[in-house]
Amino acid sequence: MSELAILYEHPAWFEPLFAALDRRGIGYDKLRPDGHFDPADGRFPTPVVLNRIAMSSFLRSGEHPIFHAMALLDHWRRAGARIINGPDVLAIDSSKARQLSLIASLGLAIPATRVVHRADDVAAAAETIGFPLVVKANIGGSGAGIMRFDSLGELRAVVEAGDLPVSVDGVLLVQDYVPARGGAITRVETLDRAFLYAIDVAGGGAFDLCPADACVAGSGISMAAVQPAPELVDAAERIARAVNLDVGGIEVMIDDRDGVARFYDINALSNFVAQPLNVLGWDPHERLIDYLVERIEETR
Repeated sequence: MSELAILYEHPAWFEPLFAALDRRGIGYDKLRPDGHFDPADGRFPTPVVLNRIAMSSFLRSGEHPIFHAMALLDHWRRAGARIINGPDVLAIDSSKARQLSLIASLGLAIPATRVVHRADDVAAAAETIGFPLVVKANIGGSGAGIMRFDSLGELRAVVEAGDLPVSVDGVLLVQDYVPARGGAITRVETLDRAFLYAIDVAGGGAFDLCPADACVAGSGISMAAVQPAPELVDAAERIARAVNLDVGGIEVMIDDRDGVARFYDINALSNFVAQPLNVLGWDPHERLIDYLVERIEETR
């Protein structure tokens, strides 16, 4: 039996990880979050399971695996498996509202936000923030489910037409539109709750900012390796520790109006950049594999 399994659904994102594992001669099983499981069955597939379920999976299938995978990972953890980015992490990953609450509880700035579950409450929530603003799905992915509004009348027309974004959990965020300084956001990647690397992602008007090259081909979105200010690195590591994030990205932008760093997203799906040697000069998959090997050794 292999000692490592990768639970994933995207057809292409993890080929670089699989190739790196093959180069290192590390055995692993590829698992898909389909089929069924018996909650009375106390077995688990491998001692270590790496969760790679993406929130954007609902874009690829109406019968997405997000909530099924959360229950499955919890079941395997209860049976004794070591889950990398386990069900508690997945639960935070699947709720932007919970992410923002956690970030704010650490004393860090976030965009002004109101959380609603009824379309009838959106306009009233917007009036407490002002315009421009965005309405976004609580469960998004690759920028999905985001609309910008510049006036109350524009927003009310969309509400009345029933054309607001739709979140698969029925929750929406009404959020201040933050003008990102230089038109860029910074994504700080962490591994074992510590800084791994960071990239600036520019273009797209703060929408659809996906850090994977494969997501943005032809989009005009650019990426560059950066070294964030020490206070941003420290903040990202604090967030990662609070989430108990094994591997994942923290996204932040500098508000051009006041220079405040506003953290707005925690992403437990780090598929890294598609051409890391060109973007970073090194391959973060090797560090991830080192981490996985350590977790495997701990289970022996």
